[in-house]
This record gives sequence, C-alpha cells and structure tokens, in this order.
Amino acid sequence: MGLLDKLAACLRLRRKSVNILCLGLDNSGKSTIIDRLKPASAAVQLVTPTIGFNVEKFSTIRLSFTVFDMSGQGRYRNLWEHYYKDAHAIIFVIDSVDRLRISVVKEELDALLIHPDIKHTRTPILFFANKMDLKDVMSSDTLTNILKLYDIQHKPWSICSCSAMTGEGIQDGIQWLQDSILEEMKRK
Repeated sequence: MGLLDKLAACLRLRRKSVNILCLGLDNSGKSTIIDRLKPASAAVQLVTPTIGFNVEKFSTIRLSFTVFDMSGQGRYRNLWEHYYKDAHAIIFVIDSVDRLRISVVKEELDALLIHPDIKHTRTPILFFANKMDLKDVMSSDTLTNILKLYDIQHKPWSICSCSAMTGEGIQDGIQWLQDSILEEMKRK
C-alpha cells in the first residue's frame, strides 16, 4: 500500500476510477511522461516505442487513472478512435521541437475533435508541450496558435509546457486534468 493509498484510507476517501487516452505522434514522449507518473518502484529505466498500446495505472488522492498509452506511429493511429467513447479525458502530447511534423499533429488533432464520440462531449484535453528542456522549441503560445487551440470552444482544455526527461511541468498538468475531470463529473 503506497502513501497515497494510506492517506486516502485514513481520510476515508474513495477514489473514482477514470480512463485516460494518451495520444500524440510517435517520439513525442507519451510513454516517458506516463512513466514519470508511476511510483518510482514501477518506473522503467528505458522506454521503448509503443506498438499498439500499453495500459498503465497511477493514482492521485482523488482519482485512480487507467491510462491507455496509444502508439503514435502512422499505421496505429487508426486505433485511437476505438477508445474515444470510454475516455474521461485525453492527454495529447506534442513534440515541441518537431517543426517538420507539426502539420501532421494538426491533422490528427482536427480528426480527433470532429469524431462523433468526442465532438459532442465535454471530454477534457490536456496538451503537454513536451521537450521544453531542448533548444529551438516552439513555445506553448506558438503551439496554441499553430494548432488553433482557441477554436476549441465547448470542452475544457489546457496546454502545459513540460519535459518528460526531467519531469518538469508534468504534475501541474496532471493537477489541471484531475480538477477538470472532477468538475465534469459534478456536472453529470
């Protein structure tokens, strides 16, 4: 039993279980970010490219997350839509250095946002602008403009600068995601 489990038991809190999709192009840092969220004893030293998808679990004081870490390789992206209906939220990871494929990111994001299982829902979307520890990155503001995130009107979203390698910014994003999921649960 981990520290969060003990604290939740003492406070008699029951965590709600939620399903999260972690999406983004290959090599954007999805698996490394998810690995940062697991307890240190469960973290993997070497992250390898995801084939198909991986399922990971981690918890906060109020939520128990089941994360579907989906492959971002072109031939596997068509699998994403099969998981939209059961998602309580989406983490969309963007490689902030990859200027060559930012138009592909935009295309995949647009396809996600118009999908019937997403379009008419208030599914929160957390954008991680990853690799902020590297040189020549696109800022969160630049990515927001390129991807036209301000056009997302009817669902909560946030963009958070982060570095999967150092862990910087990840907890801030997960805190926003948890708060947004809980707010949406109250609305229902």
